[in-house]
Amino acid sequence: MRIFITGASGFIGSAVTKELINSGHEVIGLARSDESAAALVKAGAKALRGSLEDIASLKKGAGESDGVINLGFNHDFSQFGASIQTELSAIEAMGEVLTGKGLPFVIASGGPNITEKIEKKDSGFPRIGSALKALQLADHNVRSSIVRLAPCVHDKTKGGFVTALIDIAKRTGVSAYPGDGSRRWCAVHRLDAAHLFCLAFEKAPAGAVLQAVADTGIPLKVIAEKIGQRLNLPIRPIADEDIEKHFGWLSMALRSDFYASSTVTQKLLDWKPVNPGLLDDLDNGLFFN
Repeated sequence: MRIFITGASGFIGSAVTKELINSGHEVIGLARSDESAAALVKAGAKALRGSLEDIASLKKGAGESDGVINLGFNHDFSQFGASIQTELSAIEAMGEVLTGKGLPFVIASGGPNITEKIEKKDSGFPRIGSALKALQLADHNVRSSIVRLAPCVHDKTKGGFVTALIDIAKRTGVSAYPGDGSRRWCAVHRLDAAHLFCLAFEKAPAGAVLQAVADTGIPLKVIAEKIGQRLNLPIRPIADEDIEKHFGWLSMALRSDFYASSTVTQKLLDWKPVNPGLLDDLDNGLFFN
């Protein structure tokens, strides 16, 4: 099959691209730079120059494919509102091209929850509009599904939000956690997440809500202790009223208890996380270099 992927050269996207190509699929990756295009070609994919803001390039890629995986998102939190709107417009544009064809359309989303369901109303999750738009396409003969990513997608080199915690610890000289440290973050290895995207493309039913979660919930105090030990920094709590001052843009995630399960997802698609957990990668990885 010919598969159009946005974010194909990114942290998760590069692993998705590699797995799909190794499985015999043809990948067309959206590339906004010469560097990204070169990386895609080197990986064995074709590059389509464009961006999430370039609606014409999105429609071209979707129109020339047998389905779409949308992994592109601008994670510059200084313009988070604009990024959300760009994502929504991109999904609407590609969904319009796919409507009525019965083709797969898998999008990355965030905010996993314990029930593995998503309410068709504003749940307070900032990217809820894009997720709901994708799910609505299932009523228009699009085999759409969403993969809700854990806040810590990791390998030996990066840890999602944990990487940000490490940067903050280095800058402030303390490895901190919010409140009593009992709030939790779930996590998934990027190769396990990539495999789930591939499975979703191949066989997820229309309207499926999937959760890329391996570690269901690691207390933030435990994560802070790992960071403090590796950086030889003091470990201490931050009072709730001081969370924003200490952690900045990461405060919203630190106020949330991201405990989540993937039991339903694993059963539905026969997906089994097999790669190292977050704490293993913190012990043995390159996060601190």
